[in-house]
Formats: sequence, structure tokens, C-alpha cells
Amino acid sequence: MIINFASDFKFIKDLFSKIMAEEKKEKWLNYLSATTVLIAVCATLSTFKGGGYSTKSMLSQSKASDQWAFYQAKSIKSALYEMQKENLELERNNLAAKITEEGLENRISQYDGKIKKYADEKEEISKTAKKFEDERDESKLHSGAFGIAVIFLQVSILLSSIAALTKKKIVWYLSVGLGLLGILYFMNGFFLFF
Repeated sequence: MIINFASDFKFIKDLFSKIMAEEKKEKWLNYLSATTVLIAVCATLSTFKGGGYSTKSMLSQSKASDQWAFYQAKSIKSALYEMQKENLELERNNLAAKITEEGLENRISQYDGKIKKYADEKEEISKTAKKFEDERDESKLHSGAFGIAVIFLQVSILLSSIAALTKKKIVWYLSVGLGLLGILYFMNGFFLFF
């Protein structure tokens, strides 16, 4: 079987010409098609970016929770050393001759060191946890803006479809207005203007 690309191409071209000749399109319908495609692309990008920020928000929350659990563990260890130190101080004050005062002072000093170490570690852990919480909060803002953008862009696409079916320019103008609002929120998703 020999394929003749030239005749196949001519057949497709003739068919397309007949279809286009049968229905004369109004010029504004071309603009409607172009704006609908642009709005659909922005809606798709908004969905992807919003989902990415939503995932980042959840991961940051998880990391922050891990850090706060670590902070709590350090607090418990620190509290244990503080209680042991207090017990030794009580023993020292009521010295029972089995342990020398020097030995008690040495142990109290070691416990003081441990308590300070845990306090320093807790401060660092707290800073890290707060950093993750800040990332979570910022990601929520981006995700929210992209979510609102998707809503406006989807309604705009719907109105564009209705405008194409009914051939009503006013519906298309409304669609373009909502699309522009959606694009504004789409840009806000990146830059957080408001």
C-alpha cells in the first residue's frame, strides 16, 4: 500500500475549508477561545502550585511537631536532673556522714551542668520548631491564594464555555473579568501582595 501524503493533506485541507465555509465565525469567538486557553493554563498552574504549598505546609507542621516533642523530652530530662539536684542539696543540708560534702558538691555541680545543657538545647529546639511553624504559616498563605485563584479561574472557564455556546458577548466579558481576578490571585499566590 502506497501512502500519498500530498493527496491526504489536500483531502484534510478541503474538508477543513468546507467546515469553515459552512459556519462563519464571529471574530470575538477567536478571542474567547484564546482567553479560555490562557485562563485554563493559569487554573492548572494554580492547582499545582497550591497543592505544592499545601504539601509544604503539612510537612512543616510535622517537622514543627517533631521539634516540640523533642523539646518536651529535653524538658523532662532537665526536670529529672533538677529534682535529683534538689534531693542532693537536701542531703547535703542534712548530711548523713556516708557521703562527704565534697562529693555532694561535685554531683550537684554535674547536675547544674546537665540542667544548663538541656536549657541551651531546648532554646535551639524551640527556635527550630518556630522556624518550621513560620514556614507552615507562609505556605498556608500561598496555598490559600492559589486556591482562591483556582475558584475564580474555574468559574471563568465555565462562563467562557457558556458564552461560546450561547454566543453572548456579555457572558464572555464577565468571564474575562473573573479570569483577570483569578490571575490576580494567581500572581498573589507567588508574591503575596495582599
